[in-house]
Amino acid sequence: MQKTVRKRKLTGINDPKVVPYVMIAPFLLYFLLIYLYPTVSSILMSFQKIDGPNTATFIGLSNYKKLLSNNYLMALQTTGNYTLWDLLILIPVPLIFAAILSSRFALWPNFFKSLYFIPALTSIIVAGIVFRLAFGSLETALANRVCIALGLPSTEWLNHFGTGNFVLVLMTLWRWMGVNIIYFYSAIRAIPQDLYEAARIDGAGELRSFFSITLPSIRPVLIYVITITVLGGFSMFTESVALWQQSNPGGIGRTIVGYMYMMGIYKNNMGLASAVGITLLLLVSCVNLVQLTLMGFFRKEEKACGDR
Repeated sequence: MQKTVRKRKLTGINDPKVVPYVMIAPFLLYFLLIYLYPTVSSILMSFQKIDGPNTATFIGLSNYKKLLSNNYLMALQTTGNYTLWDLLILIPVPLIFAAILSSRFALWPNFFKSLYFIPALTSIIVAGIVFRLAFGSLETALANRVCIALGLPSTEWLNHFGTGNFVLVLMTLWRWMGVNIIYFYSAIRAIPQDLYEAARIDGAGELRSFFSITLPSIRPVLIYVITITVLGGFSMFTESVALWQQSNPGGIGRTIVGYMYMMGIYKNNMGLASAVGITLLLLVSCVNLVQLTLMGFFRKEEKACGDR
């Protein structure tokens, strides 16, 4: 006697056609509430003058025209200098250190990895206090004592644009150098050693192996580190606040995010702050797009599309 087995029709969230949408629903909800809604609201507010919670007046491009002021241009220059020096130092120097630590001639690599990473565990407030005292205006400050010992005059480091930005970049390099070293070290250690052995058999030296094997192999990690360095440079805010606190003479060290915070929180000009945020979003998007294009990030996808 044959038994007839009835297949129960799946309905509701058990339907195979519905399950994928249910699985991505939390992400879509998170994206709509945390990213899309604030972005659209900021775009709308950038064209308005906000006088109160429920009072907004359309003023066109007036907020964007105010971005031509000296205060914003100085903040843009500070952010640009900070990001540029981060890229020039926080990419090649950690890469060189990581290559040395991962080489067969390295001594105590685990000890030096831990040593380089310790500054990243330091509180930004503590780091700001230490650097503010070390680069103080008094002759007894550590940096001025070194200058006097070398026959150079003492300097008010944090009261001038050039020296102030130097201290800001130096503090950032001190905190994040070890993080990038760990990134590059992990990527280099993941490269098969057979490639280096074959290169040595063919007569390739350490330098040629680095450019022919190491750099191409760690390209995804290199792109990632450059991307987060650019994003970190343009979004820098806490380092400046920790270093200068409320005593920021003439806007020295004020970045774009700091300027946006000052306009929105201190001066309650949410329309201008929104315009600053939108321009920062466009600027970072353009810089990252150019950087990823120059590094060939989209080349593989274009090739794959062509093969189809």
